[in-house]
Amino acid sequence: MSLRFSEEEFQGAWSELDAPRLDGGWELFTETMGVKIYRLFDQETSLYEYKVQGVLASCAAQLCADVYMDLAYRKNWDGYVKELYEDDFDGQRAIYWQVKYPLAMSNRDYVYVRERRDLEVDGRKIWVILARSSPQAACPERGGVVRVNDYKQSIAMESDGAGGTKVFMNYFDNPGGMIPSWLVNWAAKKGVPNFLTDMQKACSNYAAYCQKK
Repeated sequence: MSLRFSEEEFQGAWSELDAPRLDGGWELFTETMGVKIYRLFDQETSLYEYKVQGVLASCAAQLCADVYMDLAYRKNWDGYVKELYEDDFDGQRAIYWQVKYPLAMSNRDYVYVRERRDLEVDGRKIWVILARSSPQAACPERGGVVRVNDYKQSIAMESDGAGGTKVFMNYFDNPGGMIPSWLVNWAAKKGVPNFLTDMQKACSNYAAYCQKK
């Protein structure tokens, strides 16, 4: 079933692969391990939206897309995943994702839809994955877990011409509750580069994982 993301949304995701659009208040937040992270303050929520640009040097773009889409495999390599699965929620196909938070803080969970398209644009092969929260999916909230209802992410990938992958990601979520600023800053400065590093390792181990299934 098509999740009906618009053509404009897909185009918007890959159009910033070469150069992120940074007008309107975007600022460079941090640069580490070949990854640049930009942020934009959101007046309505007092939170930040992020754009990430970088290169995964050791894995091909299609492999990155396959690994990113494989929910069962992600549970093996992403240590922050508590639960992750796709199911029908009263007729709405969606993904349930629960994220582990530090001790004394409630875990967060997401119910979201996503769609992948493998595009060819002026001779360039580009893989795009879009995701956004789906509050209409009938997935009951759980005690002790905070539901995140405002989440969006887009990721675009293509070959860097040298066996690696150029990546552009745009994301925002409102985790709700009282999240310390140190945790928000850590997630942006360290969590994203660490995730990309873990994903590179996951790509290198994916063939072995598939053989064991």
